[in-house]
Amino acid sequence: MTQQPFSRPGAIDLSGLKAPATPSSSGSAGAAAAGGSSYAVQVTEEAFQSVIETSMTAPVLLVFYSPTRMPDSQQLADDFVTLSTEFEGRFLVGLVNIDEAPGIAQAMQIPSIPLVVAVLDGRPAPLIQDVLPIDELRSALTTVMQQLTAQGMTGRHQPRSAAVDTDGDGEPDYDPRYAAAQDALGDGDIDRAVAEYQKLVTANPADVEAAAGLAMAKVLQRTQGVDLNAARAAGAANPDDVDAQTMVADLDMLGGHVEDAFIRLIELVRRSSGDDRNKAREHLLGLFGAVGNDDPRVLKGRQSLASALF
Repeated sequence: MTQQPFSRPGAIDLSGLKAPATPSSSGSAGAAAAGGSSYAVQVTEEAFQSVIETSMTAPVLLVFYSPTRMPDSQQLADDFVTLSTEFEGRFLVGLVNIDEAPGIAQAMQIPSIPLVVAVLDGRPAPLIQDVLPIDELRSALTTVMQQLTAQGMTGRHQPRSAAVDTDGDGEPDYDPRYAAAQDALGDGDIDRAVAEYQKLVTANPADVEAAAGLAMAKVLQRTQGVDLNAARAAGAANPDDVDAQTMVADLDMLGGHVEDAFIRLIELVRRSSGDDRNKAREHLLGLFGAVGNDDPRVLKGRQSLASALF
């Protein structure tokens, strides 16, 4: 789809984020919830800096659109609001209507619309530059979030309608349950992260998020210090070796190749038996848990696994 130029063509000048923003009167994000979603806000020029600062907790996706210059971009914005609810806080959508907030687009030197910019830890990078069907957006975002999780970035935004300021500093307080594990991941201490997630799962086996965090932390733990090329060469040379194949599957997960990891282990289950089959199956179930049981790729993988077992 043809993009509507907004300012000079060329790459986004990422230094634009350093431009001072007008302080928000509330000292917090200050943007109203958008479209009824608890994980989307309409970003004003006054609140822009505050919204960017929330990317220190979890990703912020800035959706630049214009109902007047490019009506189709409004649909993209609406779809991101829908997806923000589905992903339950894995990212916050910041809607930037350039007709109402031209200063933000100018500060970031937006080359055209539509444009989606991902911001993590205050650092922005272009993500999507076209109007895509919602199914394609969902698939792309699932892959991006999986890659971030593999890198230990597991934070979530709290629902805007449910976040409560309990210490009077104007900022919503966040669920502290996962803080210790996330701090460990941030410090690069994978063993400590595994231990912290294990504590949460032991205390509450129904905590799906903790279970997923534990599963992914274990992937990181198993692949620490592994030579990627050597591991893949071993996997290619030993197609029926469970240890070699599960290692490559773990590496596929870290690289964002989730379906490749699933297929590799499903086929291993199909052609193996006895203890080897059980070991491959258990490893695959662990990877399913890391991705999330509601993920379409996991649902498809479970169906294929059932077929491989019978």
